[in-house]
Amino acid sequence: FQLQASGGGLVQPGGSLRLSCEASVFTLDYHLVAWFRQAPGKEREGVSLLSISDGITLYADSVRGRFTVFKDSDKNTVYLEMNSLKPEDTAVYYCATVFLVGSPLDYRGWEEYEYDSWGQGTLVTVSS
Repeated sequence: FQLQASGGGLVQPGGSLRLSCEASVFTLDYHLVAWFRQAPGKEREGVSLLSISDGITLYADSVRGRFTVFKDSDKNTVYLEMNSLKPEDTAVYYCATVFLVGSPLDYRGWEEYEYDSWGQGTLVTVSS
């Protein structure tokens, strides 16, 4: 995998976790980095995306106001800060990236085929 996702774990409802997505082979400059998740028995869904060059972010309605996506300016890593976690946030979280062509808003459909590099996934479990 060209992307390494990490940071998952077990957290209580209301808690926080920070996921990391590190690119080891290429620079994330001018890329779009998205986070997807797949809950047990459900299809994979888009969670958030970040356009590295202009900082534009998009969030799914289910996480807006609780999750924040950002890039460390000194590292080739994108983070997903997750706060006020709920049991329904339990899922395997994946990061994915693509060299941005056009506007980040064109990727609002969260189409998996639009991304050409994927991380291996990291499990987040929200439970008391």
